[in-house]
Amino acid sequence: MKISNTKLGYSLLMIRLRDFSILLLLLFSIGSFAQNKIAGVVTDGNGKKLTAVEIYNKTSNTKVFTDAIGAFEIDLKKSGSFDFVFFKEGYTIVEQNSITTGSTVTIVLTKINNLSEVIIRKQNDKLQAIHKLNDIEETAIYAGKKTEVINISKLTANKATNNARQIFAQVVGLTINESSDGGLQLSIGGRGLNPNRTANFNTRQNGYDISADVLGYPESYYATPTEALEEIQVIRGAASLQYGTQFGGLINFKVKTPTTKPFEFTTRNTVGSYGLFTNFTSISGTNGKFSYYTFLNYKKGNGYRPNSDFESKNYFANLNYKFNYKTSLHFDYTYYNYLAQQPGGLTDEQFYENPRQSNRTRNWFAVDWNLFALRLKHKFNEDSDFSLQLFGLNASRKALGFRDNRITTPDPMTDRDLIIGDFVNWGAEARYLKRYFIGQQKSAFLIGAKYYQSKNSQQQGPGSSGSDANFNIAIDEFPFYQNQSNFTFPNLNLAVFGENIFKLNTNFTITPGFRIEKIRTQANGSYRVINRDLAGNVILDKTQYENTVKDRNLLLLGVGLSYKPKNGIEFYGNLSQNYRSVTFSDIRTVNPSQKIDENIKDEKGYTSDIGLRGRIGNKLSFDTSVFGLYYNDKIGDYDSTNSSNQIVKIRANTGTALTYGFETLLDWNIAKTYFEEKENFSWNLFTNSAITGSNYLKSDIPTIKKGDKVEFVPLYNIKSGTTVGYKNFISSVQFTYVSSQLSSASSNNSNNVFTGISGTIPAYYVADFSASYKWKKWKLEAGVTNFTNNSYFTRRATGYPGPGIIPSDARTFYTTLEFVF
Repeated sequence: MKISNTKLGYSLLMIRLRDFSILLLLLFSIGSFAQNKIAGVVTDGNGKKLTAVEIYNKTSNTKVFTDAIGAFEIDLKKSGSFDFVFFKEGYTIVEQNSITTGSTVTIVLTKINNLSEVIIRKQNDKLQAIHKLNDIEETAIYAGKKTEVINISKLTANKATNNARQIFAQVVGLTINESSDGGLQLSIGGRGLNPNRTANFNTRQNGYDISADVLGYPESYYATPTEALEEIQVIRGAASLQYGTQFGGLINFKVKTPTTKPFEFTTRNTVGSYGLFTNFTSISGTNGKFSYYTFLNYKKGNGYRPNSDFESKNYFANLNYKFNYKTSLHFDYTYYNYLAQQPGGLTDEQFYENPRQSNRTRNWFAVDWNLFALRLKHKFNEDSDFSLQLFGLNASRKALGFRDNRITTPDPMTDRDLIIGDFVNWGAEARYLKRYFIGQQKSAFLIGAKYYQSKNSQQQGPGSSGSDANFNIAIDEFPFYQNQSNFTFPNLNLAVFGENIFKLNTNFTITPGFRIEKIRTQANGSYRVINRDLAGNVILDKTQYENTVKDRNLLLLGVGLSYKPKNGIEFYGNLSQNYRSVTFSDIRTVNPSQKIDENIKDEKGYTSDIGLRGRIGNKLSFDTSVFGLYYNDKIGDYDSTNSSNQIVKIRANTGTALTYGFETLLDWNIAKTYFEEKENFSWNLFTNSAITGSNYLKSDIPTIKKGDKVEFVPLYNIKSGTTVGYKNFISSVQFTYVSSQLSSASSNNSNNVFTGISGTIPAYYVADFSASYKWKKWKLEAGVTNFTNNSYFTRRATGYPGPGIIPSDARTFYTTLEFVF
């Protein structure tokens, strides 16, 4: 077939035009794509390319790092101008505003030759101000909430023993149960919440649950060592429904992120009073897409009182793999094991006679904790984030000892009471956050779901007659007693939660939230009912079998408001519903000093905050607020007597209660106010004050009257301190004052000298001093806690480690030597 030259030429022309069109379209697409990027290189003052420089996008709250040749490229998906911060350890921080898409920039970071400890802290302060909890952080919303962040690198304190009084000094309104066990456990509360083992907060590490059982036994036996932490996030107040139903809010321990160096080794050794020795050793590094942080923490000591020996081992590993700038995978494993001897509690008479005495030599407590977490983080684009976290716990706690509520009674050296709790639970939490525009304002929507299940067990029976830490039930030695209780608690929780930031204009946001909960708690097992006459003879001994299931379906609502009239100032307010379920494990534990009301039921209520926070220049930061907590069917303790006419505490719904108050935190940078030109000098002064009132509005308990004060609510809770630094030397002094508070709900709160479980917790004050000096790769820290040597206590325990008054430590010394390679 013959084709004419004209037709052939026309065909070739059309092919060329088509190819040219495709080429133009391709070039146009590439050009458009390039216009939505910002690229560049980061160098030092001599032109050297700097690797692993953190580039923080203040506009979208995301970050990337420079590559091996100091280059970076940021895909912003749309055109516009953006604000960035460039940071590398040992160099000045550079803030570059209004970089437009399509630009190619060169950023110069100046090396700091004399990098003193004060300058490092100033760099961290500036970085913290930039990285503070924004309205949105990854797949979490913080707008309109009462948020507080503790920057651990700023603390000059006894970190080796997790001294909560110093660590949480700038978190307002917290009440603390202090102990002498080297900081093995954390017990904090506030606003009328029982501090015992932080059970009224949702406690997390790197965003996943670490308590024994969120539903059935929300107590925290594991406390992340402060030396391993980057920061502690405390999220309180309302509209925090993405974390759960609890009244207290969230405490999240954020472990240090891996260093951008190939390898870093840190070791810290601490010695102190009462035989204290701790070692904290960590290694960290980044190699390409893989990074890691791991630590080993060992502690031992004799404690302030006799019979207070303790020893603990803690191992943690964090492994990270970054597939690309959008997707990363993170794995955590935590192992924690400790054994502590417990000296028992004291009566008021014993405490004032000699707070160091102990008449319990065979009481022991052991914890074995295994935590697992796997987290996938993915960015679909600059406006869409997704995270999926799988977590699990395999743990146990064992308590052994003689704990008769007649505290002055000598130990008869026969059988001991043994309680064994095993915790096996796992869960998954998925979150999706989408940023979108309403007109010209950028809003955000968060939706998430959590699945959680546990099958925990608890066994109570006779322990051996020996003095050692033998945690085997002594059925052969004491066949008459057998088991006092044996239960399994298979619990299930399914939750769907959501929040939305509606940004109405550049200054004002409304953040409504909801949480839908399905909670099923079960108790399967048996317990013994033993009644005795006044002479102690058994008049009733029977075994009660139980198979109880409680199903709840809840809808909780909340809303947060935020108004920012100008940069650095914010008015906020929030209101939320809250809920706390009854825990079967508390109900079915036989305790000589405590009884449980058979009709106890769940607790419901509301929390609310209205406040003002922000910064005035770089000289004064503040957060001041008024709050209210309303508890319906509040779960608490009140004083009563048992069949032998002995004083015991009854756990019950004590009534409808209200706590309210004023909280304020002021942090004044004196150095920037008067000595700004002296870069090697720092001086800060802070005051943290809470004035809290409380009342029972109604109660069915005869001994609780309308208008009675609520337990665990001191009227005044004041902490104040100052930190001064010059070059590599930094010192701090802190003063704490807490007014008297009730240990149980009752109209008659006079102390009974014959029992330590009943009465007030008297007012106390305590002062602490800490200092540090850095020389090259070495740092020496030392301090004196309670240097005024006051005798006081913060707890009247009904069970372990009591029952009775648990004295706080007197004057204590410590010294830490750190080496970083």
